[in-house]
Amino acid sequence: MFGLTMEKVLIIGIIAVFLLGPEKLPHYAAQLGRLVRQLRDMANGAKDRMRDEMGPDFDDVDWKKLDPRQYDPRRIIREALSDDEPTVAAAAAAPTLTRAARSAPVRKATVPLGAGELAPFDSEAT
Repeated sequence: MFGLTMEKVLIIGIIAVFLLGPEKLPHYAAQLGRLVRQLRDMANGAKDRMRDEMGPDFDDVDWKKLDPRQYDPRRIIREALSDDEPTVAAAAAAPTLTRAARSAPVRKATVPLGAGELAPFDSEAT
């Protein structure tokens, strides 16, 4: 939760007790409880609204796949360029390229030209 450990939360709580004092602490604790309850209700309301609008498709969505922390542009490009269906096992078993291997230019296989055949030329590339 925002990088806070239990020790840090405990220290913040102790500081709050000293700063607020025993008179105001119950009032602010009640306000914090109401805020947390409202946020939970808002999250549940949004979830219910999504379920109502999407219908039965809502339960079929793989939410872990949509997690932005799972974003790997190399894997996405590799899957988009491959002809066959990607598998989870193949993606997990794919070797990780080193920095030098990633920056190395990709070279296509060259085919020798036939007798009298002109080399390809792109007038817009020059």
